Amino acid sequence: MSESEERTGIISRPASRSTTAGTEEEEPPGKPKRHPLWRNVSDQKWNDWRWQSQNAIRSVRQLRDLLPFSSEELEAIGELEAHYKLAIPPYYFSLIDTKDPNDPIRLQSVTSPLELRNQSGYELEDPLEEDKDMPVPGLTHRYPDRALLVTTHVCTMYCRFCTRKRATMVRGGWDAISRDDERMIEYVRAHPEIRDVIVSGGDPLTLPTTKLRYFLDSLAAISHVDVIRIGTRVPVTLPQKLFDQELVEILADAGKVWIQTHFNHPREITPEAARVCKALLCAGMPVNNHTVLLKGVNDDLETMRRLMQALLRIKVRPYYLFHCDPVTGAGHFRTSVWKGMEIMEGLRGHMSGLGIPTYVVDSPHGGGKIPLMPNYLVSASDDAVVLRNFEGMLVRYQAEDKPTTAQKKTRTRGVSSLLQGSQSLLMPEGSERMARRRRTLTVLKHEDHAPASGNGFHSVKPERVTRPKRPRPQKPRALPTEPAIAVSS
Repeated sequence: MSESEERTGIISRPASRSTTAGTEEEEPPGKPKRHPLWRNVSDQKWNDWRWQSQNAIRSVRQLRDLLPFSSEELEAIGELEAHYKLAIPPYYFSLIDTKDPNDPIRLQSVTSPLELRNQSGYELEDPLEEDKDMPVPGLTHRYPDRALLVTTHVCTMYCRFCTRKRATMVRGGWDAISRDDERMIEYVRAHPEIRDVIVSGGDPLTLPTTKLRYFLDSLAAISHVDVIRIGTRVPVTLPQKLFDQELVEILADAGKVWIQTHFNHPREITPEAARVCKALLCAGMPVNNHTVLLKGVNDDLETMRRLMQALLRIKVRPYYLFHCDPVTGAGHFRTSVWKGMEIMEGLRGHMSGLGIPTYVVDSPHGGGKIPLMPNYLVSASDDAVVLRNFEGMLVRYQAEDKPTTAQKKTRTRGVSSLLQGSQSLLMPEGSERMARRRRTLTVLKHEDHAPASGNGFHSVKPERVTRPKRPRPQKPRALPTEPAIAVSS
């Protein structure tokens, strides 16, 4: 059996399994398999993005032959077919566990009757009001130094939660460079405050080569543009497109390109995806990732940790964790904000800071991205702040180098004692880190653990700062008198 056959699952073989959190999963996670429909397709065709695109699933008729549906479900998704495009390349479809109706890859890509619901009445076609901030068609100018260019309505796979359904619903080709394309470039050229341009869509890597070159070359030639970001899900849904070295070189030649990709689940990080991310990195382009928080897909801490760790393994930096936008047909994907905060609490401190994305809500009315995070600032006074770390440790932090103004006349405890300065930290009982210190005999010699205060914390008195005594100046001792030397004449 060849390495390719083993990796892609053309020939069935027993899968080694491990148990994590009570569930079985493949080793390694994200190992791709081919659906039986494409088992006999040659490697040459399978690795050709054109074959993948030509054989993408694009209709409910195809879906019903590949996945189990009830008659009611088929009727509902048939109704949706006229309103929102469907396209799933064989590669991405093969990541689905066809026996699981709640499979996270299926939820992202396969039409669902839930898309017909709008329980809150809050779902909108343009929830971010991008169209209202368009000075020219296709270009959104919201932040002072950034502009977003919608360059195509075409995607390799149409995500069921897409914010720009209103754009991707458009049918017909935009292959030729249009007057609107030229106007977008002219606008950027005429506004020297724009230093960062996001080339998006749809997916700009579906553009014909000549049109992609037009955008990249035109933007790269504008001196005040420092960064060109390519927003693409191609590394996730159709990595074969980037097996084409010419496409990688076109992107690299612009010199200012950063890649913004979009992995939502650890099973999407396959050997193929890792290969193209490495190719982009080796060609000099940083790769960042956007993840959308999706109910049933990644709204649990274990999945999100595995995703962020897997991204670090392929050297893709987690950048944003987006709260799912209130877009038409995506209400069933939306979690509470508290779920996102819970997940962020379980990431910070528990894994490398390189793997911690910024959790953001993209504000209605065009307010832009608003970061959310657990509250690590517990209290404050004129002298100091009380901060909380991931362990629950509460620590006094004096930011300014100045005399303390607090009067320590009132007996107090807890957070108040930290503000007053009579204690420097409160440490939760059972701290693994403190136990590790004790085991390795590296506890600071000035640290004085008081008995447990009964509230689950140990209080620790601040260390007294002692300045070294200056040596007293000593009087110089008189040098001994040397005897006179007789000189003969």
